[in-house]
Amino acid sequence: MNVIVELEKLALLGGPKVINKIFDRYNPIGQEEVLAAKNVVESGVLSKFLGCWDPDFFGGAKVQEFERQCETYFGVKHAITVNSWTSGLIAAVGAVGIEPGDEVIVSPWTMCASATAILHWNAIPVFADIESKTFCLDPKSVEANITPYTKAIMTVDIFGHSSNMDELNTIAKKYNLKIITDTAQAPGALYKGRYAGTLSDVGGYSLNYHKHIHTGEGGILVTNDDEIADRLRLIRNHAEAVVADMGVTNLSNMVGYNFRLGEIECAIGIEQLKKLDKLVASRRKTAESLTAGLKDLRGLQLPEVMPDCTHSYYVYSMVLDINTLGVSRQRICEALEAEGVVGLAGGYTNVHLLPMYQKKIAYGSNGFPWTSDICHREVSYEKGICPVAEELHDSTYLAMAMCMHQLSSDDVNLIIQAFRKVWAQMESLK
Repeated sequence: MNVIVELEKLALLGGPKVINKIFDRYNPIGQEEVLAAKNVVESGVLSKFLGCWDPDFFGGAKVQEFERQCETYFGVKHAITVNSWTSGLIAAVGAVGIEPGDEVIVSPWTMCASATAILHWNAIPVFADIESKTFCLDPKSVEANITPYTKAIMTVDIFGHSSNMDELNTIAKKYNLKIITDTAQAPGALYKGRYAGTLSDVGGYSLNYHKHIHTGEGGILVTNDDEIADRLRLIRNHAEAVVADMGVTNLSNMVGYNFRLGEIECAIGIEQLKKLDKLVASRRKTAESLTAGLKDLRGLQLPEVMPDCTHSYYVYSMVLDINTLGVSRQRICEALEAEGVVGLAGGYTNVHLLPMYQKKIAYGSNGFPWTSDICHREVSYEKGICPVAEELHDSTYLAMAMCMHQLSSDDVNLIIQAFRKVWAQMESLK
């Protein structure tokens, strides 16, 4: 790739910007979705769910159609729509039979809902560290955190790359644990020929507006387990009102909610699912172009794709070698942003360091569930328990959002030019 680098003064220091345009907002919604939504509105049937035992307990025609198409696409027995992926995670934790006080191992490097869904059922999140290249759960750290009270692992296929499912499933089988995959950011990513999110007891995807496909809000749960699927549908739709008529005898966690997705969203989702392969392919092409243009920059680790995996690039993840560069991440971010690069974020998150976990206050003001009799031991959330995630967040991880803009090849070349300009004049930032 021929990229011209203007050796002018950095914009941060008073020189001209490389990028002087506003990138187009990511918007995969087309006329197909408009027509699909219009047809639903004109039908007058915006939802057909009933919170009682009835054929409409499972939702209307578009809900059913979208779920069947997701089953076909992802190659699973069951797909269950929900009104958000947060709702999906709550339903998943309840459906696998988590009891109050059970421990569930989860990544600290994720959106907070992953861990909050565990607390929702009065279970205890236990944070294991992540791998430094995929940023997914490190199986060695997972195994080191297993106790007699561990009942499940929630692994997060973060930024578009699958977790190491072979090793995690081996651990789960060894210790008789359930696995939940939070694949919110990685629809369409493959792990050894199978879709990420489908290699666990239950997984699923977000349909939030800045995900690969979106219905505004929403989520899709996927599982090959008939019992888990039934329990997911019950938790989604007022379980306690239905179990008697359905003949359900296992009442554990049959606390129902209204997690139902409407007909309009599902009609849009049907059209969006048709585009998923193309949308993911476009994101991969953009990422491959960025990698080709940035791969020779010293002190910059670019996204890696593990063998037999593919990446769907919700985020383009980089790691800075601060010792080699001699410049802080904050200073580098400031220089890149001054050149017009958008969507940058220094660090990501360390969920275990949020106030909820540092103070151990969730339900009420007295530390429930940690201070209650259901909590079997003192669980540490101190800084230092996840050193890889913590160092990445504090000083070395640099993210560029791939989900907020529709980047043309010219846009990508401008971004590459901005990076190369900053790297060529790194000394001036010291």
